[in-house]
This record gives sequence, C-alpha cells and structure tokens, in this order.
Amino acid sequence: MPKTHPTPKLVIFDCDGVLVDSEGMSNQVLIDNLARFGLQLQLSDCMDLFVGGTIKGVMGTAREMGADLPPTWVEDVYQEIYLSLESGVPLVPGIPELLALLDRRGIPCCVASNGSEEKMRITLGQNGLWERFHPNAMFSAHTLGVAKPEPGLFLAAASHFDVQARDCLVIEDSATGATAALRAGMRCLGYAPEGNGERLAEQGAEVFSAMAQVPELIGLTSASAEA
Repeated sequence: MPKTHPTPKLVIFDCDGVLVDSEGMSNQVLIDNLARFGLQLQLSDCMDLFVGGTIKGVMGTAREMGADLPPTWVEDVYQEIYLSLESGVPLVPGIPELLALLDRRGIPCCVASNGSEEKMRITLGQNGLWERFHPNAMFSAHTLGVAKPEPGLFLAAASHFDVQARDCLVIEDSATGATAALRAGMRCLGYAPEGNGERLAEQGAEVFSAMAQVPELIGLTSASAEA
C-alpha cells in the first residue's frame, strides 16, 4: 500500500520557483551580469550552481570561479534583478488553486525564502500575494539572519504558528531548501516541473511535477476537500 501522511497543520512555501516563476529571469540577470566581469555561464549551469542559495553565496562562488566582482556587487546585482522582475513575473501554475484549497480547509500557510522582503514585494505584489503573506506569514533570510540550508527559517515559521516541526509541510524547488527541511525535521515536497528532481530526492524530498498533485499528496483530494 502507498504510504499515507496526515494532513499538515502548516504549509511552508519557498517563494522563487514555487510560488512565482522567477528563477529563470533572475538567473538570466546573473548570467548577463557575471559575463561583464569575466565569467561566462549557461543558464542550466547558473541554475545548478545558484538556485536556492543567497546572493552573497553567489558572489563568493563567482569570485572563486574567476569573476572580478567589486565590493558593491551584491547591492548592484540586486537592483538589476529587481528591475527585471518588475517587468512581470507569473505565478507558478496551480498555485492560486492550491492556496484557495488550503484556505477552504483552514490550513495556514506562509512563505520562507532566502530572498529579501523587497524582492518578494516585487514578485508577490504583482500577483496579489504580498498582502496575504506580509508581514505575519513571511520569513526572509535577510530579516532573520539565517539562510537555508540551515533550518532556522522553517523553525521560525513553525514557532510563529505554534506548530510542531513534524506537523509542517515544506514545498521547495531546490536541494538547499530540501536540506533545510530535512534538518528541521519537516516533510518536504520537491517541486520539479522539468527533469527527475534527483538532487531534491537526495535530500529526502518527495518529488512531484505539478501543483495539482499536492492535494492528493497531503490527503486533500478534490472530493474530500469539498465534502
């Protein structure tokens, strides 16, 4: 028989690549920017290296790979990324329906991201979700001073909602985020719309490819959800 899981008491979403389809845009900015400083990367390489990390981490890795980055690089590239994202970022397909289902079932949800609140204001604000999550259901590494793969963001969210880690569900798209969930003692669904999600699975995530699959994975089938 397939393994069954109790319905979570809190759902914790990553932001980029899970709520909003922003990873490709942000990484293209990184590619174009780093090329100006002597580091040539393909999009697939850039995403493999940097998705799920922090911009400070990108800076360190890029310098190790030969990029001659100025001291102001973090602030500078953030402004380039923000400008690109302001042109328009769609929600990940299926997110509105999933959030509506969680609302109907009275299951709280929040967002926990290595990105800044300013970045989330731009991406979530375009899609009507900034007001939903900010400030009481938004956990940013920039604000809390702890980033994935450390579990602090997820544990802070659980504490805020007074939910035990074992009763939380994390939805992530990066191995970094899946590692943080594993370290926090939380079940993790790994969103991999393309590929097999091998790196997510290696960190204990249960890989899935479409948000429409989530209700069944957490015991909220359409029939039971509307009963």
